[in-house]
Amino acid sequence: MKNLPQSIIRKKRDGFELSGDELRDFASGVADGSVSEAQIAAFSMAVYFQDVSPRERVDWTLAVRDSGKVLSWADHGIGLDRGAPVIDKHSTGGVGDSVSLMLGPMLAACGAHIPMIAGRGLAHTGGTIDKLESIPGYTTGLPPADFQRVVREVGIAIVRQTDTLAPADRRMYAVRDVTATVENRGLITASIVAKKLVAGLDALVLDVKAGNGAVMQDRDDALALARMMVDVGNGAGMPTIARITDMSEPLAFTAGNALEVQESIEYLTGGPQHPRLRTVIEALGTDLLLQVGLFKTRKAALAALRSSISSGAAAERFERMVHAMGGPSDLLNRPLVHLAPAPVVMPVYADRVAVVSGMDVRALGWSVVTLGGGRTSPDAPINPAVGLSALVQVGAEVGPQAGADAGPSSTVQPLAFVHASNQQSAEQAAAAVRAAYRFADPSTQTPSAPVLIDVVH
Repeated sequence: MKNLPQSIIRKKRDGFELSGDELRDFASGVADGSVSEAQIAAFSMAVYFQDVSPRERVDWTLAVRDSGKVLSWADHGIGLDRGAPVIDKHSTGGVGDSVSLMLGPMLAACGAHIPMIAGRGLAHTGGTIDKLESIPGYTTGLPPADFQRVVREVGIAIVRQTDTLAPADRRMYAVRDVTATVENRGLITASIVAKKLVAGLDALVLDVKAGNGAVMQDRDDALALARMMVDVGNGAGMPTIARITDMSEPLAFTAGNALEVQESIEYLTGGPQHPRLRTVIEALGTDLLLQVGLFKTRKAALAALRSSISSGAAAERFERMVHAMGGPSDLLNRPLVHLAPAPVVMPVYADRVAVVSGMDVRALGWSVVTLGGGRTSPDAPINPAVGLSALVQVGAEVGPQAGADAGPSSTVQPLAFVHASNQQSAEQAAAAVRAAYRFADPSTQTPSAPVLIDVVH
C-alpha cells in the first residue's frame, strides 16, 4: 500500500478531499486484509461526519469495484454491441418487494441478459437471496465463470456477493453495520453501484423506496439518494436512471421468503397480479428496455413484457434459471412440494367493521422477522416458510371474524394470514399485524397513494 491507512483516515477526518490513488489504496487494503477492522471503522466514521465529494464518490465506487474481479461479457458473445444487452435493476428494499424474481425472467424473455448480484434481507426488509434460497438446492454462491455461463445460456442468473466480487464492499459493510455508519449516502451509493459495475452492465435502473416501510422514509431523502446513485453510475460510465416508488403499503400480497416465491410463480404463470407490484415491474422493465434500445416506444416495450407472461416465456426462463442454479426442474408445476408450508396458518381479523386507511409497513416487516423469516443477527438462520399472505390494501373493507359480531355479511376479509412455526408465535404475530393497521369509518373514501412518485435521469 503506497498510502498508509492511518494517513488516509487522518486526512478525511480533518475534512480534506482524498485522491483517487488514496481511495484505491484503502479499498485494496480492505480487500486483502492489510487494513484492519478498526481502521475500516475509523474511515467509515470519518466519512460519516465529513462526507465525500461528488468526485470522491465516483472514485471510491470504482475503487470498490476494482477490489475484486470485474466481469466482462466480450468472450460470451453478449452485450449491447451484439444486440444482447446486459442490464439489471436494484431496489433499496421494502416489504413484499419480490420484483427481481419476476422482472428478471421477463427481461430475459425480451432479449436482455441479467447478471444480478443481489443481497440478503436487511432489518425489516426482505432480501432476494433469502427468497431464492428457500428453493431447495438453489445455489447463490456460484463462481464467476459458472455465473456467467448461466447468464449466457439462460439469460438470467441471480447470485449473492462472494469474496471474488467487490470484496472490499463485503468487509466494509460488515463493519459499518455494527458501527452506526450505514446511513451515509456516499457509502450507501458506493456499496450499491460498485456491485452493479462489477457485473459489467450496459444499463441500470434503480428502485428507490420512500414511505414508512422504506429505509429512506422521507421522500426528499430518497430523492437525494437516487440523485447521488444516478450521478455516480453515470459518472462511472454505466447509464443509470432511478425511480422513486412508494412503500407506504406492502408491494405484494405476501411477505416472507417461500411465500413470495410462490406469489412470483403465480404471477409468471398468469395467476393473480398485485396491482402495485405489476405497476412497478412494468415501469422498471420498460425503462430498461428503452435504455438499451431493444424497443423504441414505451408502448412496444410494455407489450413485450406482458407478452412474456401470456406466452409463458418468462416462466420458462425462471424455471430454467432455478434448475441451472441447482434447484428442481419442476418448481413451476409442483411449487407446494418444493416450498414446504408453515405448520400453522392463522387468519388475522380487524376488531371492528371498518375500511383500511393506512398501515405501518415497517411493523409488518418486523412481524415477519420475529416469526423467524428474517435475521436479528448477521449469521442467524431463517425459516423460509413463515410470513404473511393475503395482505389487504388501503381501502379494503374488513371486520371481525364471522360469528363474532360481524354484521349481516357472512364473508369477512381478514387483514392477512400469518404463517408460523407454532401457535404461540402465530398469535404474537397476529397481534402485531392487527396493531400495524389503521382504520376509518366504512363510509370513508381512502384511496391508495400512487406507487410511482418520481423519475431521476
